[in-house]
Amino acid sequence: MLTIIQDMAAKTKNSTPAPSSTRIRFDEVDLAILERLQTDSKLTNATLARLAGISPAGALERVRKLEAAGVIRGYAARLDPGAVGQTITALVQVSLREHGEARLDEFKRAVDDFEEIQAAWHTTGEEDFILKVLVRDMEHYERFVVHRLSALPNIGRVRTNFCLAVVKDETRVPLDAVGGADHS
Repeated sequence: MLTIIQDMAAKTKNSTPAPSSTRIRFDEVDLAILERLQTDSKLTNATLARLAGISPAGALERVRKLEAAGVIRGYAARLDPGAVGQTITALVQVSLREHGEARLDEFKRAVDDFEEIQAAWHTTGEEDFILKVLVRDMEHYERFVVHRLSALPNIGRVRTNFCLAVVKDETRVPLDAVGGADHS
């Protein structure tokens, strides 16, 4: 059964530990549930329970605990961007002029408001952020970059790579690093 272990140093009254200070142990049933839901999140609770080898009530309790622990972050339908008119995928590398905590947080908040940005990663290396951007066409991309993204304060440089074809686009997270044993 899901067990959450918090580092004692990170534990303070009225605070939630940061993800890096929390280790989670899963048993085989938890892993079976996670694997099945990653493959098909539309499974009924009865089917999930049968596949995991437990009762429907037990499956529901486990899923709720996994959701409450933040292991399961949500459920969504995966759409084909081209089928809904978003024909261009761009990987946009952004360098900021200043890197203090307040300036980084300011950029992160701004990124959250852009519908075109599907994913944003704060990275090491020459660029500070890599953004996955979906747009209708090049005109839409130009408006997005020139009038919105580059208009943000603290933008130093913006570089773009356009995707020619999608070779692999998975959402499944490998579960080989977790289990009943402590893997800290």
